[in-house]
This record gives sequence, structure tokens and C-alpha cells, in this order.
Amino acid sequence: MELVVGRVAKSHGVRGELVVEIRTDEPQARFAPGNTLRGRLARSKEVRDFTVESAREHSGRLLVFLAGVGDRDSADALRGTLFFVNSEDLPPSGDPDEYYDHELEGLTVQLTDATVVGTVREVLHSAAGELLSVTAAEDGREILIPFVNAIVPSVSLADRLIVIDPPEGLLDPE
Repeated sequence: MELVVGRVAKSHGVRGELVVEIRTDEPQARFAPGNTLRGRLARSKEVRDFTVESAREHSGRLLVFLAGVGDRDSADALRGTLFFVNSEDLPPSGDPDEYYDHELEGLTVQLTDATVVGTVREVLHSAAGELLSVTAAEDGREILIPFVNAIVPSVSLADRLIVIDPPEGLLDPE
């Protein structure tokens, strides 16, 4: 499975530097100088390899130089490119309470009394923390559940199940 780790937002300056929106919790590892990134150009099925020459943080984004991208026109041509890794290439998490987003997507969410709430559609990363975007089993609406121990006491990848103990009102439609 391909996991997106970054997206080229635009060029930066005239020397070919790229502004990359980070979509990984390990940008320093994924965008380390010398690393090769797989990239799919916007509106294309073409996949290319890119070698990172340098990367630095700037206003919550990365500024990245790639080998062979040496001017603004070359950088602009990469706008919208998605950088990805294969999930099979990721090392297992060393912490039993840490999960990759793709491991949680598709898991069934239920209450402590075994009532099914829905299915995890995606994991959202916000300034306030991670949220589980859950498609409600009852009516298909989106429910956002803070991914914190107080609300999510149990995650079982083997059983493909997340048990939640939400505070009153969290699951209400309004």
C-alpha cells in the first residue's frame, strides 16, 4: 500500500527549491539528504524517483532541494507531486501504543458495551492532536473522535477493532 509522506505545494525562490506539505510524522527521516523518494506527478500515473539533496523546516512546511531540479521552472513542473513510501517498507513501531495511520483505517469502532459505532475512514492530524474520522454505521455521517487514551482505551489490530468510551454528547448528530 502506498502511503503519502508529502506533497509539493509550490516552488520557493529561483534555484529550484520546493515547498512540501508534510504528511508524515517522521519528516526528518523521510526527507533526509541522500534519501530516494518515489513521486507521482499531479494528474499522471507516471512515478519517478527523486533524490533529496537538502531539506529544512519553514513555517510548518519543508523546503526541499531535489537532485536534478535546479531552477524555478523545473520546480514549478513538480507542483502537486505526491511523495510516497510503501507500507511494507516501514519498520514495525517499537511502541505498542503507536500506530501508523493505515493500520487504523478500516477498523471497526465500537462502544465498551459492544455497540458498533462505525468504521475508521481516516486519521486526521490537527494542531490539537489526532482525530479518528469515523463513518457512522447507522447513517453514514462523519464522526470525529479524539484519539486519546481517555476516549480510546483499546485498539486491537489483530481483531481489527477500536473500543471507545466517549464522553456524553460526542456521538450526538448535532
